[in-house]
Amino acid sequence: MKFSIITPFLALAADMAFGNPIAKAKKSPYFFLIGDSTVAVNGGWGDGFLSYLKDPAEGENRGVSGSTTVSWKSDGRWASLLQGINDTKAEYEPIVTVQFGHNDQKSLILDEFRGNLVDIASELKGAGATPIFITSLTRRRFEDGKVVQNLHDWRGKTIAAAKDERIKWLDLNIASTRYVNAIGAENSTAYNLGGTDRTHLSPAGEIVFGRMVVDLLLEKRADLAGHFSADEGVSEAIRDGEFTTGGR
Repeated sequence: MKFSIITPFLALAADMAFGNPIAKAKKSPYFFLIGDSTVAVNGGWGDGFLSYLKDPAEGENRGVSGSTTVSWKSDGRWASLLQGINDTKAEYEPIVTVQFGHNDQKSLILDEFRGNLVDIASELKGAGATPIFITSLTRRRFEDGKVVQNLHDWRGKTIAAAKDERIKWLDLNIASTRYVNAIGAENSTAYNLGGTDRTHLSPAGEIVFGRMVVDLLLEKRADLAGHFSADEGVSEAIRDGEFTTGGR
C-alpha cells in the first residue's frame, strides 16, 4: 500500500478549515513564590531557586518575613498577586509556590492552617494559576544528634490541603530534614544566617536549599526541566547526603 506525502497537509488544511485547534508548545513558567521568611529575600531559599531559572522563564520572590497564611494576604499583597497572575497568564503559565507553617504554628490551630491553605489554592486556581504547596523548610536544631522535627504536624496539614485541592506538593520538610541529618550539626552551621540563626539561610544555604526545591519540583513537573539550569554537583551532594556550599 502506498501513502501520499500530501495526506498530512490535506488533514492540516481540513483542521484549519473546520476550526480544529493545532497543538502548541507549552507556555514557559512564571513563578510567584509566596511564603514566610524561609522563602523570602535575605534568608530564604526563594532567591536560590530563582537563580536557576533560564530565559524565557521568569519569577518573583514574594515571601514576607513573619507572615502566615492569614497575614500574607493583607496589605494589598493578595490583590497584587492576583493582578500579577492576570498580567502574565496570556504569555506564561503562572505557577504559585506556597510555603507556610513557621509562623502559623505560633498563632493558629492545625485545622485553621489547613483550611487557609485550601482557600488559597482554590482562589489561585480560580485566577488561572497553578498552585504548588511546599512543606516547611526544616529548622536546623539538633537534639541527641538528630534534627528536632517540630514542624511535622504542619507538614501533614500542608499535604492534606494539597490532596483536598488535588494539586501537587513538594515535601521540602522531609527532604531538608534528611539532608541536614545526613551532614550533621557541625556542617549545617554553614547554612546559618549570621552564624547563629538555625532557621534562616546564609547565601550558601539559599543556593543549596533553592536547588533542593528545584529538584523536588522537577520530580513532579519533569516538563519544566528545560527552564532550569543544571547544577549536578549540588544536586548529587543533596542526593548522597554530602555537605556542600554550592560554591559559595
